[in-house]
Order: sequence, then structure tokens, then C-alpha cells
Amino acid sequence: MPIVSVINYKGGVGKTTIVANLAAELAWRENSVLLIDLDPQASLTFSFLTVDSWRQNYAGTTTIRNWYDAFIDQDQDIELSNLIITPDEVNRYMKGETKGEIDLICSHLSLINVDLELATMLAGASLRQSRNNFLKVHSRLLDGLNAVGVEDRYDYVLIDCPPNFNIVTKTAIVASSRILIPAIPDYLSTLGIEQLQRHIAELTNDFNEYAQQAEIAPSIIGVIPTMVQVYGGEPINAQRPYIDSIRRTGTPVFDTFIRRNNTLFGDSPQYGIPVVIQGVSGPTQTTIQTELENLTTEFVQRL
Repeated sequence: MPIVSVINYKGGVGKTTIVANLAAELAWRENSVLLIDLDPQASLTFSFLTVDSWRQNYAGTTTIRNWYDAFIDQDQDIELSNLIITPDEVNRYMKGETKGEIDLICSHLSLINVDLELATMLAGASLRQSRNNFLKVHSRLLDGLNAVGVEDRYDYVLIDCPPNFNIVTKTAIVASSRILIPAIPDYLSTLGIEQLQRHIAELTNDFNEYAQQAEIAPSIIGVIPTMVQVYGGEPINAQRPYIDSIRRTGTPVFDTFIRRNNTLFGDSPQYGIPVVIQGVSGPTQTTIQTELENLTTEFVQRL
């Protein structure tokens, strides 16, 4: 059962769109999928819930922020399983067509404040205390998922990470077996990929050294070219050099790319149904759905 963190240091690269559509297509293929929204922007959460529903039913007590708060305050015990919800709209839409299901752990707009509070927990009066605190903080999500029993409960876990390498992101990396990097083929979106790889390697080395054994080994599945401008069925000339430059670093790159379509991808969250499983309304949507289906097939193969 793979746990996959999806991350890019650059925001606005289609990261959440990839997570939502991968989850929907995997569920359509009879899989049980857990989504975890660690991005304070909560875009993944609002891809499956309306803002009003989130505020009324979940914002106060049922978000990942509440779970981290309980850990920081150490005055209550919240099990991660208590935060798992089953979004009505998308699952009702799929019901009768598939036995698959999507579950979700919501984010919160104030999650951005958690990182500083977690950082204060890393200090220790001795080397042993510092080591123990490092492992305790960075293992938080891993321990929580193990307590949920995700190995038996889900076929896939997808984590939508914030566009940085803060402590919350590090807890996701430690919990993950694989890393997925969506990137627009342009200068800014591809600039930080090598740096991200170095940071993942450093975190892995530090964690395993503190743990005194090889505890974690997250590996990069590949880079997904997103928001691609297409001419003649291929990325335009201006974008191809950036895809080639990633390959030259030895980083795997998906053969499948996802073309830009601001209307389809921008409108789908308000309906709670990702583009890949929506009813087809024309040749453009058919093309994009085929790309998303191919992406899911390649994703599964690469895993």
C-alpha cells in the first residue's frame, strides 16, 4: 500500500488538481483512497467540500490542524482515524459504478501557524532529548497512519503537501514511501526540483541516523509535466527544453503530460467531482480525461 506525497516548492503548478484526479480515477478503478490535505490553502479540501459545509461540519474539530494542535498542547488525545471523512458528493456520484471510495482528512487555513509551534518542540537539554524530540515530531504522521491501520484499510494514500519544506511537509515525507512532483515546464517551476531532491535525501539521512537504523526510504516516482501547451500533440517548443533538462539530471519524468485548460480544471472543484470522472461534454474534455486516465495507469505502473 503506497503512501505518496505530492509536492513542488513552486505553488500554482497543478499539484492539487493532480491529487484530486488521481484519487478519483483510482477510486473509479475499484480502489479505496485516503487523501490528506496538508496545504494551508486547503484547495484539496475545497475540491470535495463546499466552504460552507467545511465551516459548519469540520472546521472546528475535524481537521488536520486539530490533530497537530493536540500533539503540540499535549492535553488531549485525538486519533487520526477520527478526522477521516467520506465526502458525499464524489462518492455518491461514483456509487453504483464502482466499489471504490475516496476518504479525506481536511486541512485548515490556520495550519500555517503549526510549523513554528512544532519547531519549538525540537529543542532538548541534551543530545538524547534532541534526538528523541526530532524522532517524535517528524514521526508524527507516520505514527498516526500506522495507528489508523492504513495498510489494511486503503489501497492508496495521497498527501497534498504545502509548497515548501517546513516541518509539516517533513512529517509527510517521513510517512511516505514515494514522492510525486508535478511541474509546469518552465524556469521557475523546475528550478527547485534538484533542491527538493537534496532536501529529501538530507531528511532521510538525518532521520535514519537518529533512528540508528534504516527506517525510511522515500523515493521519487517522477515529475509530471502539467499545464502543458500542446501543438501537434506534443508540448510546444518553448516547454520541451525544460522537460529535457529534468531528464538530464537523472530524475524520472512521466511520459504522460497534462495540458492546460483553466476552464475545466478551474470549474470542477465547485461541483466536488474531479474532471477525470465527470460526464463527457465534448472532444476537449475527452482528450483531457484520456490524459488523466493514462497518467493514472502510468502512476500505478511506476509504483
